[in-house]
Amino acid sequence: MLKKFVLAFAILALALATAGTVANVGGSYKITLVQPSAVNGNDLKAGDYRLTLGSEKVTIVSGKTSVEVPVSVESVDKKFDATAIRYSTVGGKQVISEIRLGGTKTKLVFNQ
Repeated sequence: MLKKFVLAFAILALALATAGTVANVGGSYKITLVQPSAVNGNDLKAGDYRLTLGSEKVTIVSGKTSVEVPVSVESVDKKFDATAIRYSTVGGKQVISEIRLGGTKTKLVFNQ
């Protein structure tokens, strides 16, 4: 009985330890764009969006607007404290180049 309990506890501890190291494919995250932005040639208005993460793509949804974009999902060593969106300026537009998901070790890199 004690062996089963110790084994179950060890498995649970291992699962919790590795939970933050792999991107949550199929997971959903919320972001807020504070300015009009573009991603992969699609223009997005400022506002709240929901991201649904796939293995090589992300779906960005706000109301009836839905955009599916190819993305590289990367893991970093330390969890991000807050969600951060990195931009580059292309042709006078703010283009999303990277999203760092707060509370995770996941970074989404958009290929432009």
